[in-house]
Amino acid sequence: MGSSVGRATIEEVAAAAGVSRSTVSRVVNGSTAVSPHALAAVQDAIARLGYVPNRAARSLALRQTHAIALVVPEDTRRFFGDPYFGAVVAGISDRIARSDYILNLLIASDDPGGRMTGFVRNGGVDGAIILSHHNSDAFVDRIVEAVPVVFGGRRTNGGEDDWFVDVDNVTGGRQAVQHLRDIGRRRIATVTGPLSMAGAVDRLAGFRERLAEDGLEPFAEIAGDYSEASGARAAQQLLQRAAEPGGALPDAVFAASDLMARGVLRTLRGAGVRIPEDVAIIGFDDSPVALSTDPPLTTIRQPMHAQGEALAGVLIDRLTGAAPAHRTTLGTELVVRGSA
Repeated sequence: MGSSVGRATIEEVAAAAGVSRSTVSRVVNGSTAVSPHALAAVQDAIARLGYVPNRAARSLALRQTHAIALVVPEDTRRFFGDPYFGAVVAGISDRIARSDYILNLLIASDDPGGRMTGFVRNGGVDGAIILSHHNSDAFVDRIVEAVPVVFGGRRTNGGEDDWFVDVDNVTGGRQAVQHLRDIGRRRIATVTGPLSMAGAVDRLAGFRERLAEDGLEPFAEIAGDYSEASGARAAQQLLQRAAEPGGALPDAVFAASDLMARGVLRTLRGAGVRIPEDVAIIGFDDSPVALSTDPPLTTIRQPMHAQGEALAGVLIDRLTGAAPAHRTTLGTELVVRGSA
């Protein structure tokens, strides 16, 4: 009752083996994160149905393109406007330059026509790095099914089978609050990154945890999207609250990116608020943005170039048959300047 050779689908193999589609994908991609029972069931179903994986899914065993895709599910304006991406891509490029691979950059906040996904799935590259992903990026799963992938940051909806390189965002959030508490601040607000991203969730978690240890509640939590404009909007909200009867400003703001922190700082200063005397401000990244403000930003440094190098290194290890760790976590560091 098998399909004709080469015509069976991955869904038919999964149904015949009694496993999920993702388990079949892991088997054809050579992953070791499959139980012996599931491996045997999938291999038996593949043999019975005559299933032939597409060339992208077999890139480890068959012909290789020696190309790697960097997939960034973001608007191009954000990609080119945020120094974070430039630093990470520089690290990726530096590591790939020491290998036999070339880099293809694919930027798209969505893939409605499937062109980007099709390029990856149909053998355009041997593997992919996916950077700045959101839990709503459904097309990412189709890339994971096709080629070896390493994520920049953990996925909120990811599993144990993911490979990712991340920074310790929880500790970063804690470091920000620790510094603000050390300089005597109590009414501490935060501007979060998009909570569809694990890094933003983790920075907020660290912020809350450290405040709770001192018996404090967040003065305010305002959602941002890592952009300077969202920081400016958050500052306007804080000013509006302060103007209400009985209202007050926070005495400190932790913004989850330097761009948002710059938006907060410029907006508050424009309203006559003294930085840091009235409100201390701390960002996250330690990008060149941190030196562009007056006063310069205190911030949490994340090793962006090193993250890029590690992302490329883990993927190259996977493509060349090594067995890198599924999780690589890099540390963060407080950098004190004039804003706090």
